[in-house]
Amino acid sequence: MDTIFYNVMMKSLRNGKQWEVLEELAMEMIEKGIQLDNVSYSTIITCAKRCNFFDKAIEWFERMYRTGLMPDEVTYSAILDVYAKLGKTEEVLSLYDRARADGWEPDAVTFSVLGKMYGEIGDYDGIQYVLQEMRGIGIKPNLIVYNTLLEAMGKAGKPGLARSLFDEMIRSGLQPNVITLTALIKIYGKARWARDAFELWEEIKSNNWPVDFILYNTLLSMCADLGREEEAEKLFDDMKKSELCKPDSWSYTAMLNIYCNGGEVEKAHELFREMLGSGNKLNVMSFTCLIQCYGRAKRFDDVVEVFNIMVERGVRPDDRLCGCLLSVLTFSKNGEFGSVLICLEKANRRLVHFIDILDKEEATLDMVKEKFREILNESVVEVRRPYCNCLIDICCNRGLTKRAHELLYLGNLFGLYSNLNTKTEMEWSLNLRSLSVGAAFTAFEEWLRALIEGIEHNERLPTCFAIHTGVGGRKLSQGLADSLSLHLKKMGSPFQQSEERAGWFVAAREEVVLWVRSLDSKSLLATA
Repeated sequence: MDTIFYNVMMKSLRNGKQWEVLEELAMEMIEKGIQLDNVSYSTIITCAKRCNFFDKAIEWFERMYRTGLMPDEVTYSAILDVYAKLGKTEEVLSLYDRARADGWEPDAVTFSVLGKMYGEIGDYDGIQYVLQEMRGIGIKPNLIVYNTLLEAMGKAGKPGLARSLFDEMIRSGLQPNVITLTALIKIYGKARWARDAFELWEEIKSNNWPVDFILYNTLLSMCADLGREEEAEKLFDDMKKSELCKPDSWSYTAMLNIYCNGGEVEKAHELFREMLGSGNKLNVMSFTCLIQCYGRAKRFDDVVEVFNIMVERGVRPDDRLCGCLLSVLTFSKNGEFGSVLICLEKANRRLVHFIDILDKEEATLDMVKEKFREILNESVVEVRRPYCNCLIDICCNRGLTKRAHELLYLGNLFGLYSNLNTKTEMEWSLNLRSLSVGAAFTAFEEWLRALIEGIEHNERLPTCFAIHTGVGGRKLSQGLADSLSLHLKKMGSPFQQSEERAGWFVAAREEVVLWVRSLDSKSLLATA
C-alpha cells in the first residue's frame, strides 16, 4: 500500500511538472526501504522527460535496469525519446535491440520516436528501417506515426517517398489531418514540386479535408518561393471567402512578397492599402517587402512614406529591413540619396556613419576594416553578406572603385563569400551566385587581374574558363546574368552563355588568352 500511495503522489506531481519534489519522494522511498515498482520508475522517468531533465531520466532508467525490473512500453518509449533528443542515435538502437531481445513489443509511439530521430538527422536508411520494423512486427501505423514519418521524409529530402507514404496512409483508411497535409505541402515546396502541391490542394478541396491558416500560408509561401502569382491570387481569394481562415498578416506578407518579386508595384501598393484597413497587425516583413518593391521601381517617396507608417505603427526596424534600405540606396542617384539615408539613419546610425567613412579619402583600410567588423558583429548572420553586397554596389555607383575592392577583400576575409574561385587542371571558374551586380563586377575584375598575372607569368592554364551566375524562376532572378552578359559583350570578351550548363558563361583557353592580351592590362590592374 505504501508503494501505491507514493505512486499516486508522484503521478500528481508529474502532472504539475514538480520534478524536484517528485525526486525527493523517490529518494524517500529508497531511504525507507519502500519498494519502487515499474509504475514508480515509469512515473519518475516520464516526469524527468517532461521537465527536460534528460540526464535525470537516463540516471533513473539505469537505476531501474540494475534492479532487474522490466520496463513497460511507456518507459521504453520515453527513454528512447530522451536518447533521441540528446542525439544519441547509437544508444537508441542499442537500447531498442536490448529491449526487443528481452521480449518487449514496441508500439506505434515507439516507432514515432524512432522516425522523428532519423528525420532530424536526415537519415533516409534509418526511416526505411523504421518502416520495415513496423511491417515485420505487424503494427499498423496510426496518424501520428504517419505524420512523424512524413516530416522525417521531408528533412531527408525524399519528396517521392513522402508521396508514396501518403498514398499508403490513404489506402489504409486513415484520413489526413491538417498536420499531415501541411507537412506534405512543405515537402513539395522545398523540392519545387509545384504541380504536385496544387494537385494535392485540389484533392483537399474535393475530399473536404481540414484546412487552417498554417496550411493556406504554407501554400502561399511556396507560391512566393516559386513565383506562382496566379495560383497565389486564387488561394488568397479563397481565404477571403472563407469563414474560418480569413487572411492574416502572414498571408498578406506572402502576397506582398509575390508581387514584389514579380515587379508588380501597383498590385503590391493596392494590397498594402488593403492590409492597412484589414485590422491585421502589421509585421516588419511586410514593410521590408514593400520597401524593396518601391526601391526597385525607384519610387523613393513611397519608400519614405512606408517607412514613416512603419515607425508610426510602432514596428521596430530589424537587420533585414536595414539591409533592404541599403539595397534601395543602390538604386538611387545622388540627388535621391538623402531621403532614404535619413530613414536608414533612424533605423541604424552605425551603417550611415560607415557609408560616410567610405566617402573619405583619408580613411585607411584598417579603419574601414575595424568599423565593418563592428557592423557585422552587431548584425544577424543572414544579413552580413547582403550588407557587404549593397555597400560594394553603393561604392560602384559613386565611383569609389578602390573602396569596392577593399570591401570585397574584407568580405572574403570575414568569410562572407566562399568558393568564389575554383581552379582545376581542366577549368578555372568564378562563382558569382551569391553576389549583387556591383559586387559581381568587382569580383570579375579581381578574377581578371589574377588571370592577367597568370598569363604574364606563363602559368599553366586550363582548357576552359567559366563564370557561374545561377538561374531562377523569378523575373528578377535573371538580373545578374543579363547584366554580366552585357558587361562581357561591352568588353569584347569571348565568354558565351553555355547551352549545356544553365547559368554559366564559358570560353576556351585560346580565346581567353587572345582577348586578355588585347586588353589594356595596366589600367585593369590599377583598378583591380
